[in-house]
Amino acid sequence: MKRIHMHAALFAAVLLAGFSFCAPLTAQEPASKPETAAPPAVQAAPAPAPPSAWEKAHQEQLKNDWPWLGRFKEADRMLPAPAPDENRVVFMGDSITEGWHFTGSDGSFPGKPYINRGISGQTSPQMVLRFRQDVIDLHPKAVVILAGINDIAENTGPMTLEETEDNLKSMADLAAANHIRVVLCSILPAFDFPWHPGLEPAPKVDAINTWMKAFAADKGHVYVDYHSAMKDQRDGLPATLSNDGVHPTPAGYALMAPLVEAGIAKALAQ
Repeated sequence: MKRIHMHAALFAAVLLAGFSFCAPLTAQEPASKPETAAPPAVQAAPAPAPPSAWEKAHQEQLKNDWPWLGRFKEADRMLPAPAPDENRVVFMGDSITEGWHFTGSDGSFPGKPYINRGISGQTSPQMVLRFRQDVIDLHPKAVVILAGINDIAENTGPMTLEETEDNLKSMADLAAANHIRVVLCSILPAFDFPWHPGLEPAPKVDAINTWMKAFAADKGHVYVDYHSAMKDQRDGLPATLSNDGVHPTPAGYALMAPLVEAGIAKALAQ
């Protein structure tokens, strides 16, 4: 009987020890496995907007006539030769030039023999290709060149500042070789482009303008500084002079007109 009690006591001790050994192991296991979070849903990129009718026409035009020689071909052909005492001036440029009203009730240069050869969206390499047709062959006494902002905006692809400068040199050299006085205009200030944001154009504009001023002085060309007269504290074009930060309003053109007139007068007096 005593032996039975001893066996029972020993069995109970073994059970208690086993329970004590297992309890800590059981306590370290979590009560339940954490739920695995579902991966966030991948947002599909929005489909690009279909090209507008203008964009389709523009792309088609670039494929068929990249410098757009056809834009003024007929107008150039119909233009008579300048009179002997005519101070004809051609303005070569992009949309900033194209949008500038020269004559009419809101024109900046009423009665002046100034010819507008600006084409919206154009870059300097396109202007070089049409420079002979749209400037030299019109036999002006002076040419006003305003180019470069669309180069920085990458309208016809990325360009270096040196490439823009080379194209400005080429137009100035072509004009000078044909006895046409050169008026080089600074690129207007721009803080950003609404059609191609994030390119940070302001320092690039400043760099080309600095080069252009020195180049004009070295070659004896006239330099017209629109930039200093029009920039705001961001080195951009203020809302008082532009609705989109790039293209001047009538108030902007009213500020530009006397500056370029002074430049033209200086060039014609050379």
